[in-house]
Amino acid sequence: MKKLLFLILTALNLVSLPLLAQQQVNADSIRNKMQWFADAKLGIFIHWGIYAVNGIDESWSFYNKKISYPDYMKQLKGFTASKYDPESWAALIKESGARYAVITTKHHDGVALWPTKQKHFSVVKNTPAGRDLLSPFYQALDKQGIKRGAYFSLIDWSHPDYPGFTKDSTRYKISDDPKRWERFQKFYQAQLKEVSTMYKPDLWWFDGDWEHSAAEWQAATVRKNLLSANPQTIINSRLTGYGDYETPEQNFPVTKPKYNWWELCMTINGSWGYQPQDTAWKTPYEVISIFADAVSNGGNLLLDIGPREDGTIPKEEIHVLKELGKWNQKHGEAIFNTLGGIPQGHFYGPTTLSKDSTTLYLFLPAKTSGSLMLKGLKNKIKKIRVLGSDKQLQHKVVGKISWSPVPGLVYIDVPATVHDEYMTVLAVELDGSVELYRGKGGLQE
Repeated sequence: MKKLLFLILTALNLVSLPLLAQQQVNADSIRNKMQWFADAKLGIFIHWGIYAVNGIDESWSFYNKKISYPDYMKQLKGFTASKYDPESWAALIKESGARYAVITTKHHDGVALWPTKQKHFSVVKNTPAGRDLLSPFYQALDKQGIKRGAYFSLIDWSHPDYPGFTKDSTRYKISDDPKRWERFQKFYQAQLKEVSTMYKPDLWWFDGDWEHSAAEWQAATVRKNLLSANPQTIINSRLTGYGDYETPEQNFPVTKPKYNWWELCMTINGSWGYQPQDTAWKTPYEVISIFADAVSNGGNLLLDIGPREDGTIPKEEIHVLKELGKWNQKHGEAIFNTLGGIPQGHFYGPTTLSKDSTTLYLFLPAKTSGSLMLKGLKNKIKKIRVLGSDKQLQHKVVGKISWSPVPGLVYIDVPATVHDEYMTVLAVELDGSVELYRGKGGLQE
């Protein structure tokens, strides 16, 4: 129903938001506050909590009965953060090229990484770590000029007033005990206020909204309160329709999403938190190609890392972030502060555009060389640069007929000597804003 409503509103050109169908908003103000997110392209996700002690699924391990809840919570005794260095975390994030970072303030297990004043679990009160882990991290991000993001689980499977607990059981039905649910609502609204007041996130990354309705979550109130505290904060889609941008998870959309703003969240191996047995590491090339695809389709990538309980980051994740950063340093012109690229079919690979659409960037997968084809380009090409070098490439136009409006095919000769280790990027400078032919060719009736 939400998708149908969105399509109708988009067709009528009444809104510029992917969600928020439930309320009236000022479209221009939303566009303005979303601009940094649209330009940022890359964020780093951090799943850190007591689940790193045993290296098991975060919260889901007891929900799905892979481990008992008491055994899961015993991990509180082993969470030390003894080697936690937020300054080095922030420096690594900066090196990756990311413009924002999102950390799990608390997962579905309810264990807060900040000194919550609510009567509930926190690493400050219940673990050897014994201190606020969020303040020094956010302060380190500030020094690096990186936006603050706060993951917050609406679900809290540890709280006695929350109805759900495990996959096949429930403590109570809300309709049977509304007062109990009201107590939980007050609790989680209070925690939201704490995080909002103490850390002033630039971005809220909610999770777990599927278990209850917007009314039960008081989603409209949550949004109002967060924006009252910080009018420029942005919210992901997992607030039951009261967010600013869509958040597909792990699986990349095959076609360009129909949302103004979206973000693909993805792990470097197959797990969000630290799991030493999971060695299915993505290679730098795989991450870079996924990133290029997301940006080409007008989206962002939120790439996840899972530190150990002591705060150290696995070397495999460090390697990927450093290689991604090295590639971004070389090709950032085609990534950051750009627009999504031209429609599929014009070029066999990812593309982006400069803000004024006068430069078209072509991403060449792996070690592509030889003659590349670009279809339907009406513009004249001024020059073609290889990013990260001083080299320029030659091109020719094939099949252009003087009396036909159909442009010829552009062929670009790419020698093997210009290869980037992961993806080569070409900057095609045009004689004006990009113009494309979208017809059926020289079809005669």
